[in-house]
Amino acid sequence: MMRLAALAHARSGDKGDTSQISVIAHDPADYPFLAAHLTVERVAAHFGPMIEGPIRRYELPALGALNFVFERALAGGVTRALTLDAHGKCLSGVMLALELPDPQ
Repeated sequence: MMRLAALAHARSGDKGDTSQISVIAHDPADYPFLAAHLTVERVAAHFGPMIEGPIRRYELPALGALNFVFERALAGGVTRALTLDAHGKCLSGVMLALELPDPQ
């Protein structure tokens, strides 16, 4: 197993109670592997109850990126949440810790 951070970096943003995380392959040749293994189901299992709403994935092969949109992910929104640092930036760090199988 290997961490997603070995193959990609992430950019994030948030608006209200919705967060989005773009996962961008360091090497465009790794994009097909990421597209095959970084599924909505795997991401949902990794985040568990941290994400209360649905997760959508958008593929951006020309950029070597996958964009994930998380609804009800920020405890009501950054300005309403009582949690510490419940921003998309924090969630992108959690995303990069996700374990993937070793590429063949």
